[in-house]
This record gives sequence, structure tokens and C-alpha cells, in this order.
Amino acid sequence: MAGIVVKPRARILHGHDWVFSSEVLKVFGNPADGDVVSLKDGKDRLIGSAIYNSRSQIVARRFSRRRQDLDLEFFRRRIAQASEYRDRRKVDPKLRRVVWSESDGLPGVIIDRYGDHFVLQTLTRAMDTRKDSITAAMVDLFGDITIIERNDAPVRNAEGLELRRGVLRRTPSQIEIEIEGVKLEVDLLHGQKTGFYLDQKHNYGIVAEYAHDRRVLDCFTNQGAFALTCARAGAADVTSVEESSENIAAAKQNATHNELKVQWIEQDVFQFLRAAEKAGAQYDLIVLDPPSFTKTKSGLRDALRGYRELHMRAFKLLSKDGLLATFSCSHHVSDITFLATITDALVDARRSARRLQRFEQAPDHPVLPTIPETEYLRGFLLEMMPGR
Repeated sequence: MAGIVVKPRARILHGHDWVFSSEVLKVFGNPADGDVVSLKDGKDRLIGSAIYNSRSQIVARRFSRRRQDLDLEFFRRRIAQASEYRDRRKVDPKLRRVVWSESDGLPGVIIDRYGDHFVLQTLTRAMDTRKDSITAAMVDLFGDITIIERNDAPVRNAEGLELRRGVLRRTPSQIEIEIEGVKLEVDLLHGQKTGFYLDQKHNYGIVAEYAHDRRVLDCFTNQGAFALTCARAGAADVTSVEESSENIAAAKQNATHNELKVQWIEQDVFQFLRAAEKAGAQYDLIVLDPPSFTKTKSGLRDALRGYRELHMRAFKLLSKDGLLATFSCSHHVSDITFLATITDALVDARRSARRLQRFEQAPDHPVLPTIPETEYLRGFLLEMMPGR
């Protein structure tokens, strides 16, 4: 088997599963992009099997600590193990992320389940070339299912892969899911990511518990999940702000379907917050769930500047004992960094707050301590302190 010898201080020798191009001592056996390669240290000891792509900055991604090939039986076994883990965590079997890339030993593979409809992403070249084996394993495990391909994520560009989406198996019907008693229509072919943000699924109910009789502002509402669950929980009124006209249209449709009253505003969130401050608006619960402000480490400084302004303006709009539920979905923004930015914004706004709760990504998006990139969604619930 062709392979790679890694440098002595490569991160894979310290628990990570990636090998960056700068960590390669030498390549032997002339592997092709997408091949399975062996990984060795400088003393010729095997440290695992990996998928290879010379076109990516991450040239190798380990999927096993022993010699292993990517055949049908391997995919069947790994997907079954991933599904059984979520069963143990008591994740809804009909609405879950079944496979979460490196967290389930399948680098670049994401499988989300919506009833009998499955959405597949193959974001690495090796997994993309073995898509037929992956779908065959899915059918073996889950039966006569619909499989939709959502390989339109820009991250595929880094692997030299084209962007595409379509139906791989059977024709999907209209999908409706239920979150905290709210029925939501989901477009698996054209919706965000794989159709819905499953990583936030358990957080909607937590936030909604605080919404009763409160004036709620939901920023970056997307298709309205936070807004609608808060409205159903008995919020005094709910205002939702979203820049995308398509998302606003979908959110309005969901509100009508559930007979829930929400004020929908199609506008840039920063512009809305500035205008709301000038108008003297006040809210008792504000939700900040923006898209990732940076996909790269080099963009971190600008991202933190954006987070600081966003939070400062939100704090100024909160009532004396108001609540802020805030989230970040970039793994480049750590807990410490995010909290420090929130602290700076509190100082800017001349407010004080208590931290009530920490938010995490749903348990079907497991985090590996040795691969920090598997943890990307974090958040906090803060309560303003009156008279301070």
C-alpha cells in the first residue's frame, strides 16, 4: 500500500486524525488522489490508514488505526455503529444526524435522516468516489429509503470536487418535521445545508421555556424555528429578522401552517438593531443565531469585531432583566474567545449580566476531544442584572 511518512511533530502523533501538507516527511508508492494510504512515523511504524488527496491542504485523513480498506462491509459497519450510538443517546430515530464525518470515523461523510428520507454529503474525494458503496450500505441498514445528495457545500472546492445536488434514490415527497410541537416544512433539495439545522434541535425547546409572556426578538431567524417555538410557548409577541427573502417566505408559511403570530422583517440584522435602538425599542428575550462569521482562522479578527457589535446592540435593546440566547457556529471561535467578546460588548453597552446556561450542538453531532474541529456550535444564555 502506498503511504505517507509524517514528520516527528505532526499533530496526528498527538491524537488528531489529520495530516497537513506541511507535516509530510515523504510520500511513497505514488498514491492517487482518493486512494487509501498507510500512515507511518519516522521509525516505519504503522499509525493507521487514511484517505489521500494531494490537492487538499489536509492531504490525509485517518479513518482507522490499523490497516483497513474502504469496502462495502466497512461502510455498513461504521454507519451501523454511528446509528447505534445515537440510539444509546436516545436521539429521535426518525430525525437525526446519522453520521457526522470524523466524529463517526467516516471523514467527509454526513448523513441526515428525516423519516424515510436521507440526505447524503460526501465532502472528501475518497468518499465521493465511493458514494455507491455508501448508498448501498445505507439501503442494507435502513431499507427502501429515499437518498438525496446535497454536495453543494463550498468546502468541496478544497478537495477539487464539483458542486452538485440531486436525487440518488427514489423520489422524495414533501417533508414535514415537528420541533417542540411546531410543524415545519423542510426542503431537502434546496434548504439550508441538508434541509434543516439539526445541530440546534434540542436548543429550540430550552430557549422557548423562557419565552412565556416575554417580548421576543429572533435575529437571523432563517426559517423561523426559534421564533415559532417561542410563539407557541406563549410569548407576548415575537419579532423575527432575516435578510433572505426565501427564508422569510418559508418562515411565513410555517407560521400560517401552525396558526402562530409572528412579525417577520426582511432586513439586515445590523441595520435593524441600529434602527431599533434609535426608536427606543425594548425586548425581554433576544435570540442571536447568526451564520458563521468566519470559515477561516485568518478571518477571526473581523468575525470577533462583528460579534462584538452584534452583542453590544442587543444588550442595549434588552429590558432591565431581559435574557439573551446567543450562538456561534464557527469552530475558530472558542468558548473563551466568544465569552471575552460578549464581555467586551457588555462593557460597551454599560450592562451587567449573569450566565444562566451553556448551549452545545445536539448529541447526534458528537465532539472528539482530540479533533477540536468537531466542536463548532456553542452558545450562552445570559440574564441582564437590573440596577447595575
